Amino acid sequence: MDTLGDILAELLLKRQLLSGGWSFLGSRQSSVEATSLAVLALGLDAEDARRSGIAHLLAAQRADGSWPAFLGDPEGSWVTALALCTLNTTGDLASAREKALRWLDAERGREGHWFWRWKFKTVDRNVRFDPDKYGWPWISGSASWVIPTAFSVIAIKQFTVCNRSTASEKRIHMGVEMLLDRACVDGGWNSGNSVVYGVPLRPHVESTAIALLALQDEQRTEMIQKSLSWLRQNAASVDSVSSLAWCILTLFVYQEPIGGLKNRLAAIIRDGRDIRNNATLATAILALQCGEIIHPFEVLR
Repeated sequence: MDTLGDILAELLLKRQLLSGGWSFLGSRQSSVEATSLAVLALGLDAEDARRSGIAHLLAAQRADGSWPAFLGDPEGSWVTALALCTLNTTGDLASAREKALRWLDAERGREGHWFWRWKFKTVDRNVRFDPDKYGWPWISGSASWVIPTAFSVIAIKQFTVCNRSTASEKRIHMGVEMLLDRACVDGGWNSGNSVVYGVPLRPHVESTAIALLALQDEQRTEMIQKSLSWLRQNAASVDSVSSLAWCILTLFVYQEPIGGLKNRLAAIIRDGRDIRNNATLATAILALQCGEIIHPFEVLR
């Protein structure tokens, strides 16, 4: 009898485009995020689909090593980190991964430029953060955000685990420092800044889970412990499939119990047909398989 994971994987396979990629919501435009997560979610039983998905990613990589958010977009984006995580699981494709690493090493949020650091220190005081600590943006030229920074840190940590470089270690350190600096007052992470116009912002479940994934191998500071506690306490009441799936993936690497959360996720998903977003469907499959397959975002350092 097929498990729920098998049923969802079959549904995901049926949604693969002729190009080898996956769209978000049934269109013909391939999404690098959805394709990367789908490749990670499909097991060895779907090797042909995985191979064509990886080939599609390789064809979509830009000359500078980055990936656009969607096929046809004119510039690189945060999904470069997610695509690199996906290629990291293959253990080969060194040339494509090295190009992506070089792009990530060089890419930085707007605060990385001296003018913007001066601006945030002297003129624009509406947000509270240290502009000397910057991460990665959603798209080039914008400010650092939590989720792009977290995935970039994970991707670089994974790829450089056996071959650390000064440039990569510097970017990892800067990204980690940025995440810790942007944490909300009581733990957890919002999408960007923790305080705006003097008002502390509430953390978001998905941002918190993904930020903690990036910090899994760091020293367990008080802030990390508070954030983990916040996520643990809030995970049981999460109704969003995507957010609950990321909670499971994160709590697992922190050796927290996830059995009850996986059961809750399965009950919410049912047969999966109501999940139209392929990135969400793929993330749910990864969460349901957590503990049974190699964790795609685990960092071994």
